[in-house]
Order: sequence, then structure tokens, then C-alpha cells
Amino acid sequence: MSMLEVAHLKKYFTTQKAVDDISFSVEKGSIFGLLGPNGAGKTTLIRMITGIFFPDEGSISFNGKKFNADEDSALIGYMPEERGLYKKMKIGEQALYLARLKGLSSSDALNQAKDWFTRFEMQSWWNKKIEDLSKGMAQKLQFVTTVLHRPELIILDEPFSGLDPVNANLIKDEIFRLASNGASIIFSTHRMEQVEEICDHIILINKGKKILDGTVNHVKQEFKENLFRISVSPLPSFLPDALFDVLIKNEDSLTMRIQEGHTPNDVLRYFIDQHSNISSFTELLPSLNEIFIKLVEGTSLSRQFQPVQA
Repeated sequence: MSMLEVAHLKKYFTTQKAVDDISFSVEKGSIFGLLGPNGAGKTTLIRMITGIFFPDEGSISFNGKKFNADEDSALIGYMPEERGLYKKMKIGEQALYLARLKGLSSSDALNQAKDWFTRFEMQSWWNKKIEDLSKGMAQKLQFVTTVLHRPELIILDEPFSGLDPVNANLIKDEIFRLASNGASIIFSTHRMEQVEEICDHIILINKGKKILDGTVNHVKQEFKENLFRISVSPLPSFLPDALFDVLIKNEDSLTMRIQEGHTPNDVLRYFIDQHSNISSFTELLPSLNEIFIKLVEGTSLSRQFQPVQA
């Protein structure tokens, strides 16, 4: 079931098309990656989903009905890239204040705050001020205030910025836990390795338009370039360029591109016929980072590979 449906959304600023006819859906309990270079329209899109901006055209549905910012904003948690904490306010008071703004009672806000502060080992922070926190500590607090009111839709813009590996893993585990409990999460970042590890589904937007939409595995399969790595011993002296291009040659392994019209089985059969022992044979799928660069900059996915003399 879709938690969020975005249909033909458009937003213009003077002559700039910040968001130009974008559609997608976010399933309940899924982790959805919203990707794009700086200026692609991600922030404008998020601000329409949260009710900060109104679209010029198109529609947004939330839980199967037309999105109503007054009614539905309490069910959304938004952690913007530009952090919005009050620097002079005590941390505990701020957590309670933001939870009350989202509709929690005083007692429920206090119980939720204590639970999250304990979970993140922040109990000693209660009477500190934001200005006394490091960037990483403030980041943890921002995450807590985003999810404290148990939102059904959580939007995280660069949530790992400024975090050390231990705290990044802590928040990553909480993202998985929240999704497993039914929350839908939109995750926006420039870190493609985090997207591959965390997201179920991704879209890529550039210059206001959606240029990619699919599961992580489907996207990687769509952009594969017939690249393989084989570990074999002994390595035959003759390597048929009609069957494959040798891209990297080592003493007991090859990275290759199989020629059009041939299959991996043809390659395996060739090495078996040469009485070579095959210890591994792996397809090399492109990373999301390579796909991102290809679509945004128009460069080749396998530009780092150049055929070598066999």
C-alpha cells in the first residue's frame, strides 16, 4: 500500500522550473532514496510534500486521500539539511516543545523523549544548550526531535552529515527499525554508498525532472555493461578477443567485457576447454555512484576500464 503518491508535480519560480512534472509513490514501511545533484529540485519537492510550498500543478496523496497540510503535517517528521534547533534553549525543553507542536500530550512527550534519550545515551544532555553541543551531537538530537512524535512519514535530508561511524551506524539501525515498524522513510543524500546499503527504491532527479525510478537492484541491472571478473589458473596464453575484451589482466584473474552475441556460459566453456581451473566468476554491476555520474554528466560507466593487449 502506498503511503505517499506524488502525481505530475510542478513548481516554478519566475522562469525556473524547479520541479517539472514529477510522479512517484512511496510504499508503507519502505526506505525511499531521493537523489540528485545540487539544484536538481530535491528541496523544493520535499517542501511541497511537507506542505511548506504549494505545487503549481499536480497532486499529492497521503494515506490514500488528498494531502492536507493542516491535518497531515503532524504525521510527518522532517529533518532538513539546514538544521533548525534553537541554540539558546535547553535540550530537554526543546525536545518536549517540538513534540507538543506535533500533537503529543505533555506526559506522552516526556515519555517519548526519555525513551529516545536513553536509546541514544543522551540522558546527561537534558539541561545543556544546543550551542554547547558538537555538530555530531546536535545531529543526533535533530534526528530524535524528527521522530519523537512517531510520524508515519519520515523525511531525512543528509541525516549522517557530521556523524562519526559509530553514531552513523546507530542512526542507520534506527532507520531500519522505524521502517520495520511501518514508517515510510524518504532519504535524501549525496552519499551513494549509503543509498545502496539502506534504500529499497530510488528516484534520481536532475534539472527538475525525474530521470530514473526503480529498486536499487533493478537500476543496477538496467545499467550493467556485460562486465565480469574471472579467477582462473592457469591463465591461457591465448585470449580470444572475438569472445571478450580484456580490461584488466593479472597473473590469475581477468576483468573482461563479453562481446555482444556471446554469453557468460560461452566464456566459462572456453576456459574449461583450455583445462583451466575456475575459482570464481562474478558479474560486475555498476555502483549507484557510477550510474549517477553517467546520467547527470553523460560519462561512461566503465570509463575506468580500457582494453589491454591480451
